[in-house]
Amino acid sequence: MEWKIRDIVIPNQVVLSPMAGDTNIAYRKICHEMGCGLVVGEMVSDKAIGFNNEKTLEMTRVIEGEHPVSMQLFGHDIDSMVNASKFLDTKTDCDIIDINMGCPVNKVIKAQAGSFLLKDPKYVYTLVKAIVDNVKKPVTVKIRLGFDMENINFLEVGKAIEDAGASAITLHARTRSMFYSGEADWHYIKMLKESVKIPVIGNGDIRSPYDAKRMLDETGCDAVAIARAALGNPWIFRDTVSYLENGIIPSKPTPEEVYQMIIKHYNLLKEIKGIHLATLEMRTHVSYYIKGLPGASKVKDLCNKETDFNKVLELLHEYLIERRKF
Repeated sequence: MEWKIRDIVIPNQVVLSPMAGDTNIAYRKICHEMGCGLVVGEMVSDKAIGFNNEKTLEMTRVIEGEHPVSMQLFGHDIDSMVNASKFLDTKTDCDIIDINMGCPVNKVIKAQAGSFLLKDPKYVYTLVKAIVDNVKKPVTVKIRLGFDMENINFLEVGKAIEDAGASAITLHARTRSMFYSGEADWHYIKMLKESVKIPVIGNGDIRSPYDAKRMLDETGCDAVAIARAALGNPWIFRDTVSYLENGIIPSKPTPEEVYQMIIKHYNLLKEIKGIHLATLEMRTHVSYYIKGLPGASKVKDLCNKETDFNKVLELLHEYLIERRKF
């Protein structure tokens, strides 16, 4: 079902959640082609943009065929965040600017960014309003339930975000202290949806099309964000959109389709990062693509020893296509 983030039309209710090191141009393009309605780039630092860090600026690049796309920014200082947002607004082709207030990792918390910001809803309002007032593109914010179970304040934070002029909120239904453990509590997503007028994207424990439909039905949220379940499985977007719109889940990808997707993923990464980095990153992605298959652990270990990706592809051809046992 089509919906909007302000004036940006999202063709369906399935979103690729940002993941550091993974949601780059290559994988965003693949996920869009698999039917994902909105893709979100891996989060970038406001300070790195301010310093014109070449690697960071490259991470904000958008290519034809991946719209609509959102770029996620993290930081704490208002002036720095505003300047970085202006860069995304005027110097990149992204459609939406997303502010990260959900990242739980210690390095980000020490910089008083990510989910650290949840500690001060008044500062959240000031920060978001300053960004909204200085850019033309829609601004969205990703949050968690609160910093810990003793400080669940997502409703107060969500209202501050809405009052500051943001166009949508993504809620990961865990606290910062939970990181990615335990179960996401979706009833909090329903509470947020009922308390704000702007769109709410639900996030947490979407592992299948059935989960996506259940979250939409139980919470009334406008869309669902899929993160870790998409690693090595871009078909989850095709399947989820099909299930939500037609009640049908397509057949699982064949070994040949998995093999060809790995080649495609590698070639796209090679274009943007070069052979060396593409090879290093794809060795990790290969483990995602073959996870759960018989003998996958041994194949993964063999692939990780190779420095030439053509050798990796030879191993994968023997494993997936020729069906040799390992």
